[in-house]
Amino acid sequence: KMAGSSPPWTGSAYLFLQSTCKTIALPSLYESSQKKPCVFKALKLALADSTGSVNGVDMLKVHCSHPHLIVQLRFCRQENCRRFLRSYREGALQKSLQSHLQLSLATTMVPLEVELKAGSEHLDKMLTDEDRCLECIYREKPDRLPDEEITELEECLKSLMLHQSTNNNVAGKDCSSLKSPSQPYPPQGSFLPTELTFIFQGQRFDNRTITPDDHQKFAKSVSKKWKQVGRSLQRSCRALRDPAIDTVALEYEREGLYEQAYQMLLRFIQSEGKRATIERLVTALEENGLVSLAEELLGLHSSEECS
Repeated sequence: KMAGSSPPWTGSAYLFLQSTCKTIALPSLYESSQKKPCVFKALKLALADSTGSVNGVDMLKVHCSHPHLIVQLRFCRQENCRRFLRSYREGALQKSLQSHLQLSLATTMVPLEVELKAGSEHLDKMLTDEDRCLECIYREKPDRLPDEEITELEECLKSLMLHQSTNNNVAGKDCSSLKSPSQPYPPQGSFLPTELTFIFQGQRFDNRTITPDDHQKFAKSVSKKWKQVGRSLQRSCRALRDPAIDTVALEYEREGLYEQAYQMLLRFIQSEGKRATIERLVTALEENGLVSLAEELLGLHSSEECS
């Protein structure tokens, strides 16, 4: 490893969920093709509530191990992990899960028992020691990319919400089920429902696709950190998996940093299509200390102020 280069903060944990109601078996519901999207939606919304961001924590895989539903989680920022731990410790995550399951499944309140593990460590026993919990989660590096089933469910949820957002009647009826009771933002800003908006520095922005102007500004300003940003994007983009980034560096070495950065982001855009959103790029920039560039892409200040 080169001196001065530190990899992004990542860690992994397992969230164990069990319904204490004999008539509700979460693994059976998740195994049902009809109910699986409803359970997934509830999980996704509750996790977003816990960190205040749609990308605060990733679900890598959901395991059915009767009577438990086990969710493998990946954290890519320490601050998001802290928020999650506080939400978990205070019982907010549990309440949010119960509420979203009730709404998604159109059933009575789902009483839950929850447990959090990182490797062999039972984090419930050390929740008052937040730093120790963080260390345990950080030690457990994610061993996979999101499962294909998770990716499909993400797309299914996104398509459903996009469809709802185009129909005011449907949206008015269905979006009520997406609002979190403990949500820190105004009701109309349910931050997960379609990933059509996201929060940055306390402000809400449209989660548009990356534009040619964004592309050029990124390539012009990212400089030597383009590789680090690429490795952050790599976690959710198959086209940037190793050795793709190093290949771009070699192929465009003579053209310089601008072209290397441009070609890396081009691969991301071409591979991800409509999923190549400004939120994903801004998140990657934040992870690598490029907040000024993120602000520029979002129009918070002009490029002259950046320089």
